[in-house]
Amino acid sequence: MRVLLSTLGTRGDVQPLVALASRLRGLGLQVRLCAPPDFARWVTTFRIPFIPIGPPWRRSAEPRSRAAVPKLSPAQVRQLAESSIGIQFEVLSAAARDCDVLVASTGLQIAARTVAEKRGIPYVFAALCPAALPSPHHPPLPLPVLGEAPAPASADNRDLWAANLRHVNDTFAAPLNALRSAVKLDTVDDVTDHIHTDQPWLATDPTLAPWPDAADPTVYQPGAWLLPDERALPAELTTFLEAGGPCVYVGFGSVAAPPGLLETAVQAVRAVGCRLVVSRGWAPLSSRDRTPDCLVVGEVNQQSLFKEVAVVVHHGGSGTTTTAARAGTPQVVIPQMYDQHYFARRVSTLGIGTMHPGSVPTVESLTEALGAALRPEVAARAREFAGVIRTDAAQVAAERLTVALGA
Repeated sequence: MRVLLSTLGTRGDVQPLVALASRLRGLGLQVRLCAPPDFARWVTTFRIPFIPIGPPWRRSAEPRSRAAVPKLSPAQVRQLAESSIGIQFEVLSAAARDCDVLVASTGLQIAARTVAEKRGIPYVFAALCPAALPSPHHPPLPLPVLGEAPAPASADNRDLWAANLRHVNDTFAAPLNALRSAVKLDTVDDVTDHIHTDQPWLATDPTLAPWPDAADPTVYQPGAWLLPDERALPAELTTFLEAGGPCVYVGFGSVAAPPGLLETAVQAVRAVGCRLVVSRGWAPLSSRDRTPDCLVVGEVNQQSLFKEVAVVVHHGGSGTTTTAARAGTPQVVIPQMYDQHYFARRVSTLGIGTMHPGSVPTVESLTEALGAALRPEVAARAREFAGVIRTDAAQVAAERLTVALGA
C-alpha cells in the first residue's frame, strides 16, 4: 500500500506528517510527502520520498512590521487562488500516481480532494487545530493576508463562520469548479465542507486542544502526531545550561519574529533574574548576538531543551505548544497569526502559562508575562499537566488508516 501525505505551511504543519509517515512505514506501508520546498533536506533525512509543492514558505518569515503584511485585493486573491489550485492539481496528480490514499493537512489544500477523486482513491483531511474546523463553540481562524484579525469575544461564532464560509466560496469556488468541470467531476457547493469531508481527523491532544463536543462522532481525534527526537543537545548549549541560574527559551520557529525581539527578550529575562536561550529559527539572528547570559542556537532537540529551562516563550504554534506542555514547562505565548491565538488562550485557560497581550512585546509587557509564568503555582500546574499528553497518537492514527485501507 502506498500513501501520499501533503501539506502547505510551516515546519509545524510538516512535522506531524513526518511523524505519521514514520509510523506508517513501521506498519509496512510506502509513504511519500508533498510539502513546501524549504523542508526537502530535512524530510529526506528520514528517508521519506519528498515532492516539493508551491513556493518557498520562508518568504512569509521575512522580517517586517505587522502593518507591512500585504493585504491583497479581491482580484489579487482570486488570481492567487486560481494559480495555487492549478499548481496543486498538477503536482499532487503526479505525486499520487499509483498511491492508494491521499492524506491532506491544512485548509490551503484546495485541490487535494479533487486529485483523490480523479484518481479514484480515498481522501482524508487532517486538521492541526480544533478552530480550523467549523463549530459554534469557537470563531474561525483569522488570515492576515486577507486583512483578517482575531474576532472580538463578543462576536457570535455562528455569524462569523457563515461569513467565513461565504468568503472561502467567493475566493475558491469558481477556480475549483472550473478545474473539476475540466476533469469531468461534479462541481461543489461548499468548498470548506468539500475540503474537510464529513469526518475530518484532528491531530491535536484531546486535553490540550480538544474538539469542543467530545460526543461528536464526525470528528476523529487521536491526539497530536509527535515525532520522537533522540538527538543530544550541542555541547555548547549543555555547557551554557549547566553554568548556573535558570534559563528562559525564546523562539518563533518558522514564522516571522516580532521586531526587536532579541533586544526586548534580553532585557526582560534579565529583569526576572534569568538567562536566555534564543532559537534562531528563521529570524535574522546569529552567534554574534551572544552575550555571557544569552546564547543563540540553531535547530536543536526541543523535547530535551524544554525540560531544562524555566519558561518557554514562543509564538503559539501547535507543535511548540504541545512540546512545551509535554515537557512540563510553563509557557509565555506571543501569538502572531492564524491558530496561535487559539493555543495562547488554551495555555492561559489551562493555567500552564500565560498569553501575552498583543503580538509585539515590550520590555515591560514581557517582564510581566515572565513573572506570571514563573509563579510556583504555574510551574506546579505545568508539571502536573505534562502527564496527560498522549504520546502514541501517530501510531494510533497510522493503525486506523492501515485498517481502513485493508492493508
